[in-house]
Amino acid sequence: MKTLQKYRHVAVMLMILLCTILSGCASMGPGTIGRDRINYDQAITQSWQRQLLLNLVKIRYGDTPVFLDVASITNSYGVETQVSLAASWWWNVDRAADQALGGLTRYTDKPTITYSPLLGQRFTRSLMTPISPGVVLSLMQSGWAADAVLRMMVSSVNGVQNRFAAGARARGADPEFYRLGAALRRIQASGAMGMRIDKLKEQEWAMMTLAHGKVTEAVMEDQRAIREILGIKPGVDEYRVVFGSAKRDENEIAMITRTMLEMLFDLSASIEVPQADVRDGRAPATRAFESDGPGGFRPMIRIVSGSERPRDEFVAVQYRDHWFWVEDRDYPSKQLLTFLLILLSLTDVDPGKGSPIITIPAN
Repeated sequence: MKTLQKYRHVAVMLMILLCTILSGCASMGPGTIGRDRINYDQAITQSWQRQLLLNLVKIRYGDTPVFLDVASITNSYGVETQVSLAASWWWNVDRAADQALGGLTRYTDKPTITYSPLLGQRFTRSLMTPISPGVVLSLMQSGWAADAVLRMMVSSVNGVQNRFAAGARARGADPEFYRLGAALRRIQASGAMGMRIDKLKEQEWAMMTLAHGKVTEAVMEDQRAIREILGIKPGVDEYRVVFGSAKRDENEIAMITRTMLEMLFDLSASIEVPQADVRDGRAPATRAFESDGPGGFRPMIRIVSGSERPRDEFVAVQYRDHWFWVEDRDYPSKQLLTFLLILLSLTDVDPGKGSPIITIPAN
């Protein structure tokens, strides 16, 4: 009976050894896809959000914004298993058998992340080139609110000026600019506004459509208001949209669009900074203009500050000795931050740059 128990004991040890070897030989690759794809997606998204917020805060303080792209991610996994087994026994029942089982497993995770700074010509093309008027219309057509797109991306339309709160060009908006944005928003909601791209040889321009036909009286009134504000020809369905400060004829809408850097400067001017920093000259006071109305200016994105890290933030960064954040319950500000990230992607025109490449060898 004792001899049989010894055989069973040896058999158990051999089974343990076999299971260990088989588990070490199993492929790790498929199991890492579901985990790593989501984890890296979340990490890259959060880093983009924090970098954008930090650059807005730095601009508010007159600091230099720096943009770093994640050019590539390479991760290498490895599992090494070593097993040793030793056993000896005697048929003499008066002597006990000796067994020894040992093992060593080593797990490695070696990520290599490459960053690409936005410098030189790429900085100029991506951040200091005005947005195309066709992009402005395309964003409206894709569902982004027309008034918000105009407020953030356009400096003037047929001479009607937008608000700008930063630097020497700071000025209040013409009252007609807000009327124009509100009328376009209502027409957009009704589905009576459209656009198309016309191309002749190497020239390309956008066409904006203010449809006639089956529209309500309220929409027709908004269309009349738009034509009156912009000084364009009544009774026409389509208008050519070009980059410029003044229209050449009554069938043209001339837009001065902003660069990405201008948008960042304008939005950063409304960040709420500690009063002590304003008093000490570390950051300028928030500008106010008569055209802001009796209720004051309502910023498109609300970025608040405090001495302690918030508990319910959507995204937060620390700069100097204060925290700056967008609140998680502030949906319009969260949406605007997402919109800015989309615009940064649209304006990055480096021909040699593609999407981040993630390579994960799994041994």
